Amino acid sequence: MAKAKTPGKRPQGSAKPQMGAKPQAAGAAAITVDSPEPKKPRTSPGQFLSQVRAEGRKIVWPSRKETWITSVMVFIMVIIASIFFWIVDTGLGYAFRYIIALGS
Repeated sequence: MAKAKTPGKRPQGSAKPQMGAKPQAAGAAAITVDSPEPKKPRTSPGQFLSQVRAEGRKIVWPSRKETWITSVMVFIMVIIASIFFWIVDTGLGYAFRYIIALGS
């Protein structure tokens, strides 16, 4: 039966023995420590600003018409949701009053 693969985990069978390490018994897992990644060089403020401007040029802004249509659609959905919740609230209120009235 094959082992299930677990994302993010390394296979344990291919660990190389380290210098000065004692040989391990059969079936024992080897523990290896990864070296830390080298630090990235710091970006100068001028280079940072030029990168920000370059990314800003890639932005595709919606047109005035797209913004208007999206705003109207959001407003319509808010009205539909408020009507739905008003109907549900009113119905539950009537049901609650009916159940309370049965106990009186």
